[in-house]
Amino acid sequence: MNSSNLNSSVFEHPIRIYWEDTDAGGIVFYANYLKFFERARTEWLRALGFGQQVLRDQSGGMFVVSETAVKYHSPARLDDTLVVTAELQTGGKASLTIAQRAFLRTPGQSDKILAEGTIRLGWVDSITLKPGRIPAPVLEALK
Repeated sequence: MNSSNLNSSVFEHPIRIYWEDTDAGGIVFYANYLKFFERARTEWLRALGFGQQVLRDQSGGMFVVSETAVKYHSPARLDDTLVVTAELQTGGKASLTIAQRAFLRTPGQSDKILAEGTIRLGWVDSITLKPGRIPAPVLEALK
C-alpha cells in the first residue's frame, strides 16, 4: 500500500468519566482509552457525514482495527472531563492510520495529556471481511 502524509484538522470529542470507566483503584482502566478513541473516531466520521451503519449499508464495507499502539502518561479519575482527538496521520486506498490523544481538560488550566497513540484501520467487505478499497468520498472528506 502506498501511504502518504495527509493534512487534516484535529477533531475533538468530549468524554466524561463515569464509575463504569474506573478500576478498583479509582482511576480509568487502561483499556477504556481504546473505547474513548473509538468513540472519537466514530463521531469524527459522523461529523464528516459518514455514520458507520449508513456507510456499511450503502457501501457494503466497514473499517476494522488492525493495529494499536498506546502510551499512557497520567491517569484520569471519576468525573474528569476529557477531550479525545482524532487526526489522520497517513492514508491509503485500503487503510488509514489515525493519531489520537486523550487530554484532561480543566477550566482555567492547560490541557494535560493522559494517553496518546495510533490506530490503524483497514477497510473490509462487511460480509466476507476481505480487504477492499475505502470509498473515495470518505478519503476525500478526510483530506
